[in-house]
Amino acid sequence: MSEQHAGQTTRPNPGQRAAQGVPQGPAPQGESVTGAQSLVKSLEHAGVTEIFGIPGGAILPAYDPLFDSSIRHILVRHEQGAGHAAQGYAAATGKVGVCMATSGPGATNLVTALADAHMDSVPLVAITGQVGASMIGTDAFQEADIRGITMPITKHNFLVTDPADIPRVVAEAFYIASTGRPGPVLVDVAKSALQAQTTFTWPKELSLPGYRPVTKPHAKQIREATREILAAHKPVLYVGGGVIRARASRELRTLAELTGMPVVTTLMARGAFPDSHPQHLGMPGMHGTVAAVAALQKSDLIISLGARFDDRVTGNLDSFAPHARVIHADIDPAEIGKNRVADVPIVGDAREVIADLVVALQTEQEQGRTGDYEPWTTFLAGVKERYPLGYDTPEEGLAPQYVIERLSAIAGPEAVYVSGVGQHQMWATHFVQYENPNTWLNSGGLGTMGYAVPAAMGAKVARPEAVVWAIDGDGCFQMTNQELATCTIEGIPIKVALINNESLGMVRQWQTLFYEGRYSNTDLHSKRVPDFVKLAEAYGAVGLTCDDPADVDATIRKAMEINDVPVVIDFRVERDAMVWPMVAAGTSNDEIKYARDLAPDFEEDEL
Repeated sequence: MSEQHAGQTTRPNPGQRAAQGVPQGPAPQGESVTGAQSLVKSLEHAGVTEIFGIPGGAILPAYDPLFDSSIRHILVRHEQGAGHAAQGYAAATGKVGVCMATSGPGATNLVTALADAHMDSVPLVAITGQVGASMIGTDAFQEADIRGITMPITKHNFLVTDPADIPRVVAEAFYIASTGRPGPVLVDVAKSALQAQTTFTWPKELSLPGYRPVTKPHAKQIREATREILAAHKPVLYVGGGVIRARASRELRTLAELTGMPVVTTLMARGAFPDSHPQHLGMPGMHGTVAAVAALQKSDLIISLGARFDDRVTGNLDSFAPHARVIHADIDPAEIGKNRVADVPIVGDAREVIADLVVALQTEQEQGRTGDYEPWTTFLAGVKERYPLGYDTPEEGLAPQYVIERLSAIAGPEAVYVSGVGQHQMWATHFVQYENPNTWLNSGGLGTMGYAVPAAMGAKVARPEAVVWAIDGDGCFQMTNQELATCTIEGIPIKVALINNESLGMVRQWQTLFYEGRYSNTDLHSKRVPDFVKLAEAYGAVGLTCDDPADVDATIRKAMEINDVPVVIDFRVERDAMVWPMVAAGTSNDEIKYARDLAPDFEEDEL
């Protein structure tokens, strides 16, 4: 969608709609203000209550009216932290997260978070300052073409040079970010537009003729999907992050229990279906459970709901689920058939798709037509029992899996768990018990180290009543731990479980398996430098350390009792622990290994 199309507001057209999803604020219409005041009023009208950001020259005019605004501005220590905090805020609540930065390096420091939000469908609006309109294109001080830079990694972006456009653009940005497939939208505002006088008028309706997300699935496709489900003998519900974004967990459970079909939840969908449910087989893919991988590989029908057949799930596409037909439901038509041909494509919101499937299948059941999946579910139950998740307890030292297992047991399923990227991410996926949606936040598609601390901060701001644990690695933590200063000063008491194995653990695991143990540049020496307890204390947090299994519970409980400042626990774990199961990159899921020298044995004739 071009900005020229997005900006047509003078006449009704098929794309015209009320400014739904954009709250109508109380400020007077037609008021004479500066562009900066118009921007802040627009954000207030859009329902913004918190912004994560850092001021600078080009955005500075907006910070003056922000001083008097009802919006809480949280001053982060790095713009990347602002972006990830806005992501955490959005992922924990479903609301649009907001971050703000100045031009040039301020804006470019948001790029990683924008790319991350784009990959994981997180609703985000980033406000950036830009040099004055007359200076754009002159290589002025702190000028960067942030629109051009972020074009491939935003759902849409705007450059505003006319202050009269600010309310409309802000309204459109929030609508675009939060509807259809959610994603990040960037609004770049020239300093000259912020300084100029204008009239504030909040739009009553939006005109976006090139933007018409389809939420209601086509009835014909629902009927086709229903026929496929009833005809199948080995179906599996392949659940992706779209179910979380659509808030469709309740509908998913209804569908699963109505049919008895097994369920697998991707990395982005953990919590969409309760781990404790007998139909749940866990996470599929490269580090998925054996049962989840078997369910997809041996199925004759995959019902994909809000998932995108990512390479980390499919492994080698040529050998992925070779005998399965595919029902692929997604709100983004570009995802359907992108990696795997869909026999029944369904474009629509996951909640509406699932609700319609439930109605159709209930009608079939009333007429005595149901699927027969008992041999299939019995087979998968046997695989799940034979190959449960587990780990080796070291003769000496602390197993990282045990730490996370105990953290889950003590903090419970109502807590919010936010992970960095690497081995600790996979262990957190497997050894925390997820029972509720929006309680597992991580960087899935982009795999961004440094995500956990700022995202946990954003989640805690969004849900101050919840216990929020960042499960981080010693590598990830050292990328963004400066946001502990923000947490302390702003009264955001997150808790950090630092899984310290002195290494870039996942890279080291690959070096162990594929590079003959040649550990090139993966040793962080993190049990010597820095002293994480002293570092936490320097930031005004409480620092704790634990290296004995006997002390794990007491240390976690002590952290749980501290709720006025951040807490960091340096769990000094053994460094040779590995993430299992594993499918080596680029190989077939059939080659999954349950442990280093152990491959599971499940064959088609077992069915």
